[in-house]
Amino acid sequence: MTSAQPFTSAGHGDLARVGVAISHGFTSSPQSMRGWAEYLAAEGFAVNLPLLAGHGTHWQEMARTPWQRWYSDFEAAYLELADRCDVVFTAGLSMGGALALRVAEHHPVAGVAVVNPGLTFSDKRAKISGLLKYVVKSVPAIGDDIKAPGVTEGAYDRTPVASVHQLSKLFADTVEGLPKVTAPTVVFRSTVDRVVPDSSVDAIKSRIGTKDLTVVPLPNSYHVATMDNDAPKIFAESAAFFRKHAGGQSA
Repeated sequence: MTSAQPFTSAGHGDLARVGVAISHGFTSSPQSMRGWAEYLAAEGFAVNLPLLAGHGTHWQEMARTPWQRWYSDFEAAYLELADRCDVVFTAGLSMGGALALRVAEHHPVAGVAVVNPGLTFSDKRAKISGLLKYVVKSVPAIGDDIKAPGVTEGAYDRTPVASVHQLSKLFADTVEGLPKVTAPTVVFRSTVDRVVPDSSVDAIKSRIGTKDLTVVPLPNSYHVATMDNDAPKIFAESAAFFRKHAGGQSA
């Protein structure tokens, strides 16, 4: 479907050479991030919002996809912007937040903006997903944790257990590398999030290398805050954050 397609913008005006690579979350698609991406594009930023491998099709395909492919797809979106922009930021929701942070661990990003970033699990079964995947192929969906009525992110209707195992590997790798993230970072955090536990943000607070870390509360949204009541706050404050840290390119 069209809403699951990647989004890209060349940028325009004074911000045309300021790039933002944006990642959607686990089992979701660019639909959950399109509003944010289109807002930044309208402001003038160059934007890349890819469709990650194994997403936007069916959960059985995702079950066959290693986490390194999710990362390489997002890293490629960052690198494409780095080729045509002077500075590039990374941004993401949930698992996309982990990907945004991991790129910042390995590349000179100008800053990181994440929404309810996932780095730990609330479901204890995730710890045994490596064994559980041989017994149970999928579990109920985690999508659409949205407070605003009638809004859907278009996530899979099942969550593949094999992919949870891959996600646990991505989380562990990213948490280990957090001290290498030295770029300014802003975390948008919903007061009520029924998907990602507070321990994910706690991990960022305790391990991230940057001294410039801000946590912005979202009092009127659940997990998929980029499609929820606080979305305008995320869009406006992230744009201000990008302008602030873009240096001379934000004139």
